[in-house]
Amino acid sequence: MIYKFQAILKTLVWGTENWVLSGVMGNETKVVGGPADGKTLNELYGGEFPLLIKFIDAKKDLSIQVHPNDEVAQQRHGCKGKTEMWYMIDTAPGAHLLAGLSKEITKEDYVKLVEEGRITEVLADHKVAPGDVYFLPAGRIHAICGGCYLAEIQETSDITYRIFDYNRPGLDGKPRQLHTQEAKDVIDYKVYPSYKTDYVWKENAEMEVVRCKHFVTSVYELTQPFRLTGASTRTPLSGLSVDDSCSRKEDFLVVIGLEGAGHVVGQDGSRMPIHAGEAVLVMGEKQISFEPESPKLKLMTTHL
Repeated sequence: MIYKFQAILKTLVWGTENWVLSGVMGNETKVVGGPADGKTLNELYGGEFPLLIKFIDAKKDLSIQVHPNDEVAQQRHGCKGKTEMWYMIDTAPGAHLLAGLSKEITKEDYVKLVEEGRITEVLADHKVAPGDVYFLPAGRIHAICGGCYLAEIQETSDITYRIFDYNRPGLDGKPRQLHTQEAKDVIDYKVYPSYKTDYVWKENAEMEVVRCKHFVTSVYELTQPFRLTGASTRTPLSGLSVDDSCSRKEDFLVVIGLEGAGHVVGQDGSRMPIHAGEAVLVMGEKQISFEPESPKLKLMTTHL
């Protein structure tokens, strides 16, 4: 079956987030159309859906922030942590983002830099362009900056430790809460040689861009129909074959529209339209096809 959901649009001090597939309690997206119309994502899935899919339109810089890992989030908040990834869909001239440290610092250095409003001085600054991918494991300091429009895939969690917010007020006119001390113990203080995810571009082919314990993500740029076999399993991290039964809860595929329009077609010929800025959920299908309707259809898929 192929399902589409009613998105939840959130207006924030820096821009908007469009939650197109969410099992976050209190923010669950609901099925639109078909026999399951009105069901929440979690009701359809039979438990908390493990991934949250958003489109983020940053008109201004987001706060400097970090997310705890699963262990810390469970201990402190009774929920999952947040590992995430970004795919840049569109960028304004000069657009950039912050991800990772550019120099090694200690926990004591971190506290001092935040108190002095200088934390951005030690963050790696990246110019961005459409098609860029950034993987952000829990613990990596980051901030999306103004001029970035992107798709985000993350664990189902709404836990964010806000480190610095440029001393600006929130939509209610009051300063937004900071979590300087909570963040201190979850930050990864290592410096890495690269923070951008490189991949080889191929037209009309599957391009795997991220594989981690929380999700596997691929990108497709299609000018002709493309068939996926084993669509609900897609060689999951458990090592199960794509030909195995598609009855397990972890067997699903999220299809995310990045550019253009087309259809996701099931093995029984059922067709679900998909446009840029939308996501559909595929469950219980061993084979699906993507059919472009525009000259170019760009999609992203993700699964466990």
